Amino acid sequence: MSNTFGTKFRLTTFGESHGIAIGGVVDGCPAGLKFDKQLIDSDMQRRHIGTDATTRQERDQVEILSGILNELTLGTPIAFIIKNEDTRSDDYSSLTELYRPGHADYTYEMRYGRRDPRGGGRASGRETAARVAAGAIAKMVLRDKAIRINASLQESHTPPANDSVGGIITCTISGVPAGIGDPVFNKLNARLAASMMSIPSAIGFEMGAGFAATKMQGSEFRDNWNDDFSTRTNHCGGIQGGISNGMPITFRVAFHPVTTISQPTECIDRNGILHTIVPEGRHDRNHLPRTVVVVEAMAALTIVDFII
Repeated sequence: MSNTFGTKFRLTTFGESHGIAIGGVVDGCPAGLKFDKQLIDSDMQRRHIGTDATTRQERDQVEILSGILNELTLGTPIAFIIKNEDTRSDDYSSLTELYRPGHADYTYEMRYGRRDPRGGGRASGRETAARVAAGAIAKMVLRDKAIRINASLQESHTPPANDSVGGIITCTISGVPAGIGDPVFNKLNARLAASMMSIPSAIGFEMGAGFAATKMQGSEFRDNWNDDFSTRTNHCGGIQGGISNGMPITFRVAFHPVTTISQPTECIDRNGILHTIVPEGRHDRNHLPRTVVVVEAMAALTIVDFII
């Protein structure tokens, strides 16, 4: 199972949705960086935003285990844990032998021969809490280089009763100098796409003009120069040939709605027999507001891995 992201600035996450704790190890963080625990706490709180979020109440207190001394990074691995305090694993007892539609229950079992049915295990959005904590550390590195990341909710809707909705999150990365990224198989835009599509429920990614570019003519799409090497438009989203051009990097990520909802749901068992149940457990009806900070975290981890 792939649990590590990055090559120079690496994050390895661990833990399951209903295990004792989740957490991570960040390796490759430079020594001597001013460690801002308040930034971590603030981003963790942003992950709780939204009136239609799950009723599961986790404090998400990040406990740093190593790599920090006197509020400075040591250059050694930064390990942290986030304890799970509000688990109700019995809510998932009826799913031990059933596969829910739209979830990773079936695919995990086909891949590994077993799975953790408690809240989806590693496939749960709960795992993203570790990404947010690590992303805040990456933001500390980027902040010293005047690089800022800002994501926001571009499109979402109020979910109807007993149902859920998805939406689109837009993100802008400013301050990235020209020349960051590699051509061919390690393009900056390709790595951003991969990192965003690793977020649970992500189903689409586009940069700059995105799919709207298919309706443009070449004369409209091309980003003509200013004499300071900036461009008059930014249809390419700040990346050309897989390398940053100094303009703001802009992209959007589409997320499908949470598929476990409080409605009768047709599941299938290992014998191919269909069963209709009303799922228990606590699930987001609109997870987009608290996914905004997850998008920022993955963007930070991607950019810092290129510039470290």
